[in-house]
Amino acid sequence: MSFIDSVIERARTAGKTIVLPESSDRRVLEAAKMIMDKGIAKVVLVGNEEIIKAFAPDIDLSGAAFADPLTDPRRTDYAETFYELRKNKGMTQEKAREIIKDENYFGVMMVKKGDADGMVSGAIHSTADTLRPSLQILKTAPGTKLVSAFFMIVVPDCEYGDNGTFLFADSGLVMDPNADELSEIAISSAASYEQLTQREARVAMLSFSSHGSASDPLVDKVIEATRLAKEKAPHIKLDGELQLDAAIVPSIGKSKAPSSTVAGTANTLVFPDLNAGNIGYKLAQRLAKAEAYGPVTQGIAKPVNDLSRGCSAEDIVGVAAITVVQSM
Repeated sequence: MSFIDSVIERARTAGKTIVLPESSDRRVLEAAKMIMDKGIAKVVLVGNEEIIKAFAPDIDLSGAAFADPLTDPRRTDYAETFYELRKNKGMTQEKAREIIKDENYFGVMMVKKGDADGMVSGAIHSTADTLRPSLQILKTAPGTKLVSAFFMIVVPDCEYGDNGTFLFADSGLVMDPNADELSEIAISSAASYEQLTQREARVAMLSFSSHGSASDPLVDKVIEATRLAKEKAPHIKLDGELQLDAAIVPSIGKSKAPSSTVAGTANTLVFPDLNAGNIGYKLAQRLAKAEAYGPVTQGIAKPVNDLSRGCSAEDIVGVAAITVVQSM
């Protein structure tokens, strides 16, 4: 069974509700129908029911729930909650009532209040517009210092990782993490990989150097991040610094890092910065024809996930299933 099929199977058993705020986008409505047809989750579409159905009369949305921020009876309570959360930041009740009309803010508040279990957005919104409400309303998960993002990468006909399944982080959010932040990304990524695949994470801290083969401040950051991650989470199978080939190819791992317990077998790849992580996932997606699911966020108190604005309806379905599993 493929990675995403196994995630969908697990999601089907959960009985969760996912809110999709971008109901003016046809891809989202197509995805909503597929999510319901596959039994992945119950769906809430944010917006006016009549307008949404008129926009796509050929898509059967009869199984969906609708929540219009302009008329929904919960809007007053949501605005009051938002005011209480942000009043120390200068929020007024009047401004809170206006902000909660925004589809992303309304959707995140549904998750905050338990009226939905997770949210998927970003098909037409920027990452900032998707994640800002999450950080203001949901905040970070207990024990987590940093919100970061990853892609699940599934490479066809691949012997590396777990039959071609990898987690790439951070590939979507944190631009230039320092050593401490990089260690936090590694720890969160290990937990995310194990949650989504139900397999042990083997984390490689990537660099252009393997175990001292090069000397540079860029390498030093990865070495320090590796030390910190091992200190904070000694139970995780993690090593660095490792070049990509040393991390995933057994023969090269044995040659370049013979003492490593991870080299040659890594399934969770932590890149030194967003430049490398974003380029890496797109190379795998386009040249290796890999399936790429994400960016998936980690470290938020409840699951809210971003989408690439070039996503397909099928991509949205996959991220929705991942969101359900994150909420379990």
